[in-house]
Amino acid sequence: MQTHKPRITLKDIAQNVGVHPSTVSRVLNPDTRKMVTKRIADRVIHASEQLGYRPNTFAQSLRTNRSYTVGVMVPDLTNPAFGPIIKGIDNVLEQSGYSVIVANTDNVLEKEKRSVDKFHERQVDGLIIATARRLDDVVITCLEEGTPFVLVVRSTIEKGVNSVVSDEIVGGQMIVSHLAQLGHKKIAYVAGPQFLSTGFERYQGYLQGLKNAGLELDEDLVAIGDAFTEAEGRQAASTINANKKPFTAIVAANDLMALGCYDELITKGLKCPDDVSVVGYDDMPFTRHFNPPLTTVHTPLLDVGMQAARILLERIWKPEQPAHALKLQPHLIVRGSTGIPSSFSETGTKATN
Repeated sequence: MQTHKPRITLKDIAQNVGVHPSTVSRVLNPDTRKMVTKRIADRVIHASEQLGYRPNTFAQSLRTNRSYTVGVMVPDLTNPAFGPIIKGIDNVLEQSGYSVIVANTDNVLEKEKRSVDKFHERQVDGLIIATARRLDDVVITCLEEGTPFVLVVRSTIEKGVNSVVSDEIVGGQMIVSHLAQLGHKKIAYVAGPQFLSTGFERYQGYLQGLKNAGLELDEDLVAIGDAFTEAEGRQAASTINANKKPFTAIVAANDLMALGCYDELITKGLKCPDDVSVVGYDDMPFTRHFNPPLTTVHTPLLDVGMQAARILLERIWKPEQPAHALKLQPHLIVRGSTGIPSSFSETGTKATN
């Protein structure tokens, strides 16, 4: 008959180290560990690992009125951009004794509302939300109910909201500046959904970039996709091609849409970058393996997740703190998908049809 080992307690660790159980408790709580000398803390941590101590989360919850869990809402788990974000969140929260529960919402508002309800039923201590629209009912509800939360990647027009995003407008300007310096004058744009801050602000960056470079906007060279997907990128690029306006470069609002642009160029018998340069956004892990490797804006996705987790922990433990709206700076990664237009006229155009 199999017998179960007795649970290792704080008292067991204290006896092993020769300290009071309250000292062990302080060491094993990251928020109070600094109250104990490093020498003692190291001994306590070593003893807890050797003895196989596992914290009693249920007892902690009763004592502190906290569940030590955080809910994370993402719009699409198949989008590679969200893996590094979740990893960054987990890296920070795990160090503070928190667990992460992830909900995939498929960009469906009703699923987002149901996910929040389920998180509340589980009594999570806070939320990290990557699903926000520029006008978002879930965000408004969380504000009204006083739920600790942080927005990641996407922001809203609401004031006083904790958020960690990349400076999308600066990223868009970087792309156009790079292409203009190469000699491109007719630059097409495949936009993401404009009800999302990422889609809207990256498009604003493109427009500002054209202005900075002294280039005029041609609305026939712009198409807006309904989602940040490869299929939407291909459809938008096809719409631009159907307008039969010449262009030598095409900018996509994210890397998946850029992959769709690759597909459309291949269908039309065009080569990248010989005929058309292509630029994406996000620097997803696989973009260096595109053929050719994709020039793209690097968004520090791991840092976004880590910073969001730190802000949420502060919000949970110190709810009176003012909101943090943090913008991380992107940078351009130049690879093989962009180059000097191979042959263009005095106006800088090249027919693509």
